[in-house]
Amino acid sequence: MQILRAVGLMSGTSLDGVDVALIETDGERVTAFGPTGYRPYSDDERALLRQALAEGAGLSDRISRPGVLADANAFVTRVHAETVEAFFETESIDRASVDVVGFHGQTVLHKPAARLTVQIGDGVALAKRLRLPVAHDFRQADIAAGGQGAPIVPVFHQAIARDLKHPHPIAVLNVGGVANITYVDGGAPIACDTGPGNALIDDFMRARTGAPLDRDGDQASRGKADEAFVMRVLENEFFKRPCPKSLDRNAFAFANIGLPDFSIVDGAATLSALTAASVARIVPLLPAPPRAWIVAGGGAHNPTLVRMLRERLSPATVETADVVGWSIEALEAQAFAYLAVRTLKKMPITFPTTTGVPQPASGGVMARP
Repeated sequence: MQILRAVGLMSGTSLDGVDVALIETDGERVTAFGPTGYRPYSDDERALLRQALAEGAGLSDRISRPGVLADANAFVTRVHAETVEAFFETESIDRASVDVVGFHGQTVLHKPAARLTVQIGDGVALAKRLRLPVAHDFRQADIAAGGQGAPIVPVFHQAIARDLKHPHPIAVLNVGGVANITYVDGGAPIACDTGPGNALIDDFMRARTGAPLDRDGDQASRGKADEAFVMRVLENEFFKRPCPKSLDRNAFAFANIGLPDFSIVDGAATLSALTAASVARIVPLLPAPPRAWIVAGGGAHNPTLVRMLRERLSPATVETADVVGWSIEALEAQAFAYLAVRTLKKMPITFPTTTGVPQPASGGVMARP
């Protein structure tokens, strides 16, 4: 099959910034990983996106952009365009050598039960500014067909994990704002969201300290987790449901889980333990326990969280993505480059075992310059 060069973009629910990456792929195998880049959000920009998340919670359709959502929509489009342009310049990439761009946008609402998922950002405007084909709106076709619309990248995880010289089954764990897993064991990928990722920890730290996150898990490492609270949250029906399943970022917001008045260190430790424990809860629901776990996303930079994962997932091995030669930061951007190529080639990107869609579904909308 024809090998294409694709650029992928990702702004996740952690609201930290825009990741950008170049890969080469035929839509099946990734034949080369190219350079990666990152454009962080400022405090004001994160505040705008948090406002958009708050207003997005009230949306009843996927087209409307009332109030601050219109400003956020324009901002997301502009900052992704600037990120690609700076990436091309920094890495001396000839625009004409790129075949397609994968643009996820910024999720502000995800309610699959209502067949509603909303990602802000204008793929058509981005294609015109970049003068390149842009694949965007990846989730809607799956949602419309009855799928969960998430997780959306397991087909990429499978492509890069199936050839690893690790004991199978392998689980690829992405810890962004929400955590999700891809189970790889030779057949179709099995995937789902497992529960809160970094979102609750980040929100707690911002509310209590003004810091955007518990950097390096420092606060959590000095606190004591409230296991009774963790077990109470895990009684939620979501954790009993098998794959596939997905979550909105705010599904386990503090108001919904009755967060006690923890000290900073104990709160960080407890919410980190909740993330690790919710990942471990998925193991009995899989065809067989994974023998190797690979952790990517922002959570892979948190050694306290990684330690908690090792404790709860033993005797399986737990490694961060960089140890196996992958990029912790850019893995999802690389995934959307891969999905862009599959969209361009009209190949399926979601499957009954990853989102619950009735049959393998191609997704994504192509915008031409």
